[in-house]
Amino acid sequence: MQQNKLMKVTAVYCILFVVTAMSAMLYYSANKIVVVADVAQDEVIRSAQEKQETSPVAVVDKNHINIDRETQNTSYFCIPMPDTVNVEEVTLENHYMDQELWVSIQSKNMDGYEAFYESHSVYGNSQNVLDGHFEVTSDRTYLRFALTGVYEYRSIFENQILYVEFVPSKEVYEKIIVVDPAYGAGENGVTAEGVFSKDITLEVAKVLKTKFDETDIKVYYTRMDDSNPAAQNRVNLAAATKADMLIRIEVNGDENSKVYGTEAVYNSRYFIPGFGSIELADILEREVVTAISGKANGLVEATVQDEVINEATVPAAAIKVGYLTNGQEFILLQREDYINRIAEGIYNAVMKAYEGE
Repeated sequence: MQQNKLMKVTAVYCILFVVTAMSAMLYYSANKIVVVADVAQDEVIRSAQEKQETSPVAVVDKNHINIDRETQNTSYFCIPMPDTVNVEEVTLENHYMDQELWVSIQSKNMDGYEAFYESHSVYGNSQNVLDGHFEVTSDRTYLRFALTGVYEYRSIFENQILYVEFVPSKEVYEKIIVVDPAYGAGENGVTAEGVFSKDITLEVAKVLKTKFDETDIKVYYTRMDDSNPAAQNRVNLAAATKADMLIRIEVNGDENSKVYGTEAVYNSRYFIPGFGSIELADILEREVVTAISGKANGLVEATVQDEVINEATVPAAAIKVGYLTNGQEFILLQREDYINRIAEGIYNAVMKAYEGE
């Protein structure tokens, strides 16, 4: 008897669950509320042609997007979309180094998009938006919005309106670090026999990304291609995201080709009690040296040339992963397994730092 009663109660709950779930599905389907996909700047890979098509030079006054700053009856930044746009064609790109939000619209038929954004304003909560422009390329339309800082985004697409909420990084992620692969573009760093330090630091960062992507740690990268952000922009990224630490990856060089080993540079100007720059430098050197079975050269105070480390207001250190001018380390720094071990050491240092070592 009791068993039959229990079965009836269970059946009732099952029916209620199914009805509730179906109602929710029908509601969202009818209202077309869909979360829009987003990608970080370090995940946006473009060809040379795409970079040229979307370069700032292409942005002219006639492509200006009008921002209606009077209509602010919502907490969202509201971006109208042409009737032909489907949610699957819309992607948010977080260009955090440039402090820009890009809304990428991919469509086979973009006739009228230019006229649409010349006649339609964006509106809503625009206090974090400085300006907006649109660009039409061969297969995409880009809506580029200059922002007041670095943000993460929450978004929905409903009734041909893209609603975007700007969220400070620390409200989304508990653990945040900035990884800064040194050099880039015309600044090659130490060079030996056609091998550039800028390529080595970038390879280490790419391996680190594969490791940190599997954790709950949010990592912002100052570059993930052959670009060279200004030193102040690299520093600003750590400040804007309220990062727990900034780790710069460098390669060393010396006129004396016999000099080799690993060392770490720390910020001695900005004292942080508890875990500061010198503690970060120490754990970085120890873990990288252990991972590569190398030689520790010790910790070094940042000089005037170490602008990124000196200007940082968070725990900041540069790990110099070897001497490209040394014959043996020149060979090692070009080996994939050695790059992986360097990245493993940096990764271990970050994990131990969070563990409170």
